[in-house]
Amino acid sequence: MTRILVVGSVALDSVKTSEGESRDALGGSAVYFSLAARHFAPVSIVGVVGRDFPSAHRRMLEGRGIDLAGLRAEAGKTFRWAGKYGRDMAGAKTLETQLNVFKDFRPALSEEQKGAPVLFLANIDPELQADVLAQMRRPQIVACDTMNFWIASKLPALKELLSKVHIFFGNEEEAKKLTRQPNALRAARVISEWGPSVVVIKKGEHGAVLKAGKEVFVFPAFPLETVKDPTGAGDSFAGGFMGYLASVGGCEDAHHLKRAVLYGTVMASFNVEDFSTRRLESLERGDLEERFVDFLERLTVPREAALA
Repeated sequence: MTRILVVGSVALDSVKTSEGESRDALGGSAVYFSLAARHFAPVSIVGVVGRDFPSAHRRMLEGRGIDLAGLRAEAGKTFRWAGKYGRDMAGAKTLETQLNVFKDFRPALSEEQKGAPVLFLANIDPELQADVLAQMRRPQIVACDTMNFWIASKLPALKELLSKVHIFFGNEEEAKKLTRQPNALRAARVISEWGPSVVVIKKGEHGAVLKAGKEVFVFPAFPLETVKDPTGAGDSFAGGFMGYLASVGGCEDAHHLKRAVLYGTVMASFNVEDFSTRRLESLERGDLEERFVDFLERLTVPREAALA
């Protein structure tokens, strides 16, 4: 089975929303991604934590089949982030960021990790993302994510990285800022011209846009009446997407890419149902497939009816 290597943050988050709050709860891009992708393929995390990182979190991740051989524990404290969401849950206001041991994170891959067929570069410094990619031995699929901070501070490095990856993930705000384009479709076109053959632009409650080669597909979000905590939704989307692609062994087929978006959307919908990683921790594959079928039926229009 195709293995996935994810390089990103492992954190302790404190989050407030209109539905409640959590304190020093498990978070980080690599964690959300891995808990989603594990349903489809073996996942290995490369990251760093402090000596204060709870052993219970390690046991939980390992108990769900996630390889933590690349998760180093350094003297100091684990990366911490605190944020608050408004009633519309549209975006978080950062209240505090403590990089701690993550500040000096310099990924060094083992020989086994260098041979992973699928690589996901979560939204860390693009120079670090490029360094990780340079250590790899000809991965079959390389995907990356980014954030506004890196777009503003390290745009040349980010554009250089994009010339070397197959798949790009970004939210609509990031994509428009990155390309200076007024809408998601034009942003996706520009990004694809820089290198990635597949561009996924996440639009939150408004779904996602997929550009695969010359084709563009638009998808809605899975309908939910209640969202408790949107933290990690984008990373769990990427985990579902990349996990499915790893299970089918490629990113060239538009049919598989469309199904990957659906799995990513469904995974994100579970993620936001509870705080931190709680819902992803308890998620069973049967629950995932049941919601996937439900989502697919909501989207499907029989050809006869559409042409009537």
